[in-house]
Amino acid sequence: MRFYEAVFRVRPGFPGGSEELMGSVKAPGDPFDALGDSNRRAIIELLVSGGRSVREIAEAMPISRPAVSRHLRLLREAGLVTEEPVGRCRIYRLHDAGVEEARAYLTSIWTDAANRFRLVAENTEPE
Repeated sequence: MRFYEAVFRVRPGFPGGSEELMGSVKAPGDPFDALGDSNRRAIIELLVSGGRSVREIAEAMPISRPAVSRHLRLLREAGLVTEEPVGRCRIYRLHDAGVEEARAYLTSIWTDAANRFRLVAENTEPE
């Protein structure tokens, strides 16, 4: 087993498992797929300060309103934002529960990898 495999072991069928790393499995609504686009990350950063309409988001972005709407739909499907109808427009906000789930997943993965790194480092003879 190579050092990398020992530290960053991936398991088929587990989020982040080998078939997902190879790109053959992509679940719709995956928050990490949604965050893979720089425009969607920029939208998330805008929403950190509070709710905004599509128009307000589009004015702050270098993309069209229809493109912003598509990005917001993907972020909503991924559970990262919510929409609230207010009059004739919709206000988009970060979905705290969705963001927390993504953070918790990353924390668990990082903790697992860090523990494996420690074990490998403690049990490896210097060359």
